Formats: sequence, structure tokens, C-alpha cells
Amino acid sequence: MKFSLSPGNAHDAPEGRKLLRQLGSQTSKSPLLMDRAYEGDANRQQAKAMGMEPVVPPKKSRLNPWKYDRDLYKKRNEVERLFRRLKGYRRVFSRFDKLDVIFMGFIAFALIFEMLHYHQHALIISYVFLLNLGRRGPQHSRLPQTGNPV
Repeated sequence: MKFSLSPGNAHDAPEGRKLLRQLGSQTSKSPLLMDRAYEGDANRQQAKAMGMEPVVPPKKSRLNPWKYDRDLYKKRNEVERLFRRLKGYRRVFSRFDKLDVIFMGFIAFALIFEMLHYHQHALIISYVFLLNLGRRGPQHSRLPQTGNPV
């Protein structure tokens, strides 16, 4: 994962191209979920040149719109939810830190915390699922009971 800070008056598209260059070329055709702010020809061409498949809807004003994977684009919501969770940290949304390096360090810390928190829930759900598999008796079966209860 790569992230960077940009001035508030800078457009997102050139900053996004800088981040793409930092990622480097991909060996397999991996999808790149992009916001409509990045749907410009330069961004899409750079992504394709680096071995990525840009997944971004064209703006409605495009004369020659392209096809994109709508189901895959819906997964971009997960990224938006991550940004929402990061803004839940008071230190992130209010930008208390004066130095960029300290602010970026805290963002990295928050990302690690969110990743661990997500994996903790996934492990707990998996553990509970495995426990339930071990308890499969007639009273815990998903199959309907036959016969009259005594």
C-alpha cells in the first residue's frame, strides 16, 4: 500500500499518477479501482502501461464511453469505508501534527490498527464457525427433524 500527502489546492489526478509510478509495473493484469476524479485519459493510459486494468466508470459527458466491471467497481466502497474509519481518529481529521512525517506516521499506525482489528474479527468469526461445526448433533442440525418429538 502506498499513500502520500498533497497540498490542499492540488488536483488529485497528478498526485495519483505519482503514486502509480511509485507502485511500479505489475507482472499480472491486476485491477486498479479508481474514483471518477482519476478517469482521465492520462491516468488510464499510465495504469494500462504499468500492467494494470483501470476499473473506473466514464464521466457522463464522455463522447466515447468505455466498458468497465460494475461489480468490481462496487468494491471501491470498501476503500471509502476505510477512509471514513480513519477520519474517526481525532488526530487524523483535525490534523494536530505540524510535521508531515509525524502525521504520515500516525496514518500508518491507524492503518495497521485497522488491519489488525479487521483480521481479529475475521479470526473470531472463523473460530465460532469451527466451534459450531464441532457441535453438529440432532439439536444443532440445519436439517429438518423427522418423526414426532417425545
